[in-house]
Amino acid sequence: MIKTMEQVTTIADIRIHIKEAKREGKRIGFVPTMGFLHEGHLSLVKAAREMCDLVVMSIFVNPLQFGPNEDFERYPRSIERDSEMASSAGVDLLFTPDVNEMYPRPILTNVSVANVTAPLCGASRPGHFDGVATVVTKLFQIVQPDYAFFGQKDAQQVAVITQMVADLSMPIEIVPCPIVREADGLAMSSRNVYLSQEERTQALVLSESLQQAKKWLEEGMALGEIKDSVIQKISERPLASIDYVEVLRFPDLEPVTQEKTGQSIMIALAVYFGKTRLIDNLITEIR
Repeated sequence: MIKTMEQVTTIADIRIHIKEAKREGKRIGFVPTMGFLHEGHLSLVKAAREMCDLVVMSIFVNPLQFGPNEDFERYPRSIERDSEMASSAGVDLLFTPDVNEMYPRPILTNVSVANVTAPLCGASRPGHFDGVATVVTKLFQIVQPDYAFFGQKDAQQVAVITQMVADLSMPIEIVPCPIVREADGLAMSSRNVYLSQEERTQALVLSESLQQAKKWLEEGMALGEIKDSVIQKISERPLASIDYVEVLRFPDLEPVTQEKTGQSIMIALAVYFGKTRLIDNLITEIR
């Protein structure tokens, strides 16, 4: 039994640990991350601890999911800091491969999920979800978890991975976990460190808009009006540049053609503050 966290950097080494855990009949929980951990990530570890015997976390900044003009090179990294946080949170096994370990040669296999990847971030970041699906498939093959834990802040990613696992009959249960927010409402994100003080202040409009949208929905406002009102509210912030504001069915992410009571919908936002792109969402039911 692993008493303290162990950190491994190679696929061969992590497979030794996984093989032993499987032999002992342990339930394996997996938390894949790109590092620069915050309380949102640690909430996934907590959920995994409650359900599983062995908690595995990966930290890998995956180049496949970054576009040519995105922030791969400057994405925040601090393995020493992350290792301390992971250990304190209760991670048993930390997998921290480098790019050469994960992709020792040009990768010729691509995992692509249709439909749920088309709107939202899939539309504004071409190829992003192919990179996500490919690396998650690879990580699932390496770790062979029983459960995998993902934050609901990237609800489209959760939908994509859930679809992929179902379509490919992977023996893994995907466990979505609630968004974790700062005290002032800003959704926790590793990219929040990019924000200037004024950008961060203005970024609060994201959570404020979603809470207002929920009230409008409860008051019976039509979804089209809600979308327009959210756009107007965000546009009042001079540093905000909207990538998208959308209202879609959840989890299939199709347009809402009829507003039916009990229907699950997602109000999803992606907004730039300066050069920093933030996402947020609200998943709720039409009442």
